[in-house]
Amino acid sequence: MLFNLAIKNLIGAGMRTWLNVFVTAVSFFMIIFISGMYDGMRSHAKQVTIDTEVAGGAYWHPQYDPLDPFSYEDSHGIPPEEIRDLIKNEKAFSILVSQASIYPSGRMMPVTMKGIEPEQSIINLPTRSLLKETDGLIPVLMGNSMANYTKLKVGDSFAIRWLDANRTYDADEGLIVYIMETENFKVDMGTIWIPLERAQTMLDMKNEATYITFAKNISTVQEKGNWIYRDVDYLMRDMEAMIAADEPNARIMYAILLALAGMGIFNSQILSIFRRRKEIGTLMAIGMTRSRVVGLFTLEGGMNAFFALIMTLVLGGPVFIYFSMYGIPLPIDYTEMGLIMAKRLIPVYTMGLFVSTTLFISFVVLVLSYLPSRRIAKMKPTDALRGKVV
Repeated sequence: MLFNLAIKNLIGAGMRTWLNVFVTAVSFFMIIFISGMYDGMRSHAKQVTIDTEVAGGAYWHPQYDPLDPFSYEDSHGIPPEEIRDLIKNEKAFSILVSQASIYPSGRMMPVTMKGIEPEQSIINLPTRSLLKETDGLIPVLMGNSMANYTKLKVGDSFAIRWLDANRTYDADEGLIVYIMETENFKVDMGTIWIPLERAQTMLDMKNEATYITFAKNISTVQEKGNWIYRDVDYLMRDMEAMIAADEPNARIMYAILLALAGMGIFNSQILSIFRRRKEIGTLMAIGMTRSRVVGLFTLEGGMNAFFALIMTLVLGGPVFIYFSMYGIPLPIDYTEMGLIMAKRLIPVYTMGLFVSTTLFISFVVLVLSYLPSRRIAKMKPTDALRGKVV
């Protein structure tokens, strides 16, 4: 009975109802749309990072700190035997990290020089290009952003200077053999890649490594010595922190949208109680309890959320489908800002996102519908019939 009566009252309110529904639907749409964008950013960054950098995880030398270049001089050693077995079985590969300086066109630039096994296939980097013959020069692989910054191209040579294990500076000529396109700025900016054996020879660190990256779905070794195990979540904590730091901006927008929708419904309920006071008095006079009358007005407000959900699915559904298939073109390259983002961001819309957003907004709408409806409990039927409001 209350449901049918609530539907009739909402339809009878005409434009006022549909304006409230539209504003609430906009809140639904924007919250789902922006949340999907953040989920898409997180999913894409994780996929690219796993694909091009961390794979299944890594074992770090105990002195290694990727944020402290001064630690590179001491963060190298021969991996434990069980980790070396993974490398022999091609389930892992070594990377040797050191500081270096390059001199393109006579300019000095500090870089991180990383030695990597050219024949590895665990991460998606074109390391096989390092197998090219270079007539004794050091083959160098670098990213597109690094090449643009240094103004180098394939076939260009430049001097490389490094500090070896004996604290002696040495230098040689490097040759660009390949420039890769990658969305992962951490394997691009400020980094040059050379063959692992060449790096070990240059640095006088035979069979040594800074960290070992292993393939996905590999069990953790038991005898890893003092080497430190790092899982995927740990290796991606910086990206998660960047995305989390931006999410408060989205929450402010959510709050503004909910406030607009809430004010519309709250004011609509106040106006409805004022205009329908004689109807309220009549309902109570014929035997409807105050709690049921309050429930009727609360249900009417809550129905706004239901109609808003239907409107969001009908009008916003095609938009969600389109962007999830073709993505959202981004106006600038965010990799320069330290974010792993595609040129077309693909939002991720999950059933959990729709359900949680629906439950949250419905709860807010029900509360805002109930608060003004409490005034009905204080009304006397005779006063309501005469048009008085408490």
